Amino acid sequence: MGNPLTGVIAKLDEYQRRHAWLGFPVAVVKKFGDDEAGKQAALISYYGFFSLFPLLLVMATVLSFFLAGSSNLQDEVEHSVFSRFPVIGDDIQHQLGHIHGSGIALAVGTVLALWAGMAVVRAAQGAMDAVWRVPRKKRPNFVRSRLRALLLLLILGVGVIGATVLTGLATAGTGHSMATKVIALVISTLVNFAVFLAAMKLLTVADVSWRWLVPGAVLAAISGLGLQALGGYFISHISTKATNTYGTLGVVIIMLTWISLLAQVFLFAAEVNAVRALRLWPRGLAVDAPTDADLRALRDLAEVEERTPGEDVDVKFQRVS
Repeated sequence: MGNPLTGVIAKLDEYQRRHAWLGFPVAVVKKFGDDEAGKQAALISYYGFFSLFPLLLVMATVLSFFLAGSSNLQDEVEHSVFSRFPVIGDDIQHQLGHIHGSGIALAVGTVLALWAGMAVVRAAQGAMDAVWRVPRKKRPNFVRSRLRALLLLLILGVGVIGATVLTGLATAGTGHSMATKVIALVISTLVNFAVFLAAMKLLTVADVSWRWLVPGAVLAAISGLGLQALGGYFISHISTKATNTYGTLGVVIIMLTWISLLAQVFLFAAEVNAVRALRLWPRGLAVDAPTDADLRALRDLAEVEERTPGEDVDVKFQRVS
């Protein structure tokens, strides 16, 4: 007696192959799994966890230098900046406190931020090169990868910090009216879109057109706002009780979860761009009935493993009876 699910899967497979509204998301999910993007996101999250506090230390110290003459404005901007870190923002601000300008704090924070941030960028570079199926022999070597990571960290880091501070300045001191919320939402969306778009372009050595990256950047920006909203809901309904129960451990778990979700969203959005640009859909649900997109995806996966200039991987398929 055959498996009763076989017929159902076959019908679903036939339907999703003929309808892009379902076939495209299926292809994105399959490519996400093919590239082991979940593991890549976990690596990004691990290094991101260690780079968060040094980056916040630098941000707070820089704010104290430039806004030293207005403590109220500094408090309001810092509150707006830390509110972009849902669930843990209030705890982080409470632990850092009101930092006064200190050259030592800025130097220490900068060194730590560079050390940890480069690891985040290198992990993200590897993930994005995998998304765009860049062969290993064409990826930057040991020295070039670190120099490139440092340059990208400075570009993206300055962009993120500057944009975040601008968002805080735009909404500081204006109260909590509906107009303020709309302004903050618009600015946050545009900031997120610009940062994600730049990251998707700069984090891979693949020759990727800007127009290919727009859909994924839009998806990542909107999803990022959704995660912040979800974090706000979590704060108001769960966070207080969880903090009292688990203390610091609860905060750490929440922080890692939020960073991991951001990394997952970013890589999923990048996969949307790659599937669309490389036309890697529809994909088959059954292993024994691959589509043309399946064969191209499998060929790309094999060719990615080319490690030396003289290595050339040739992929052939044959029907198994």
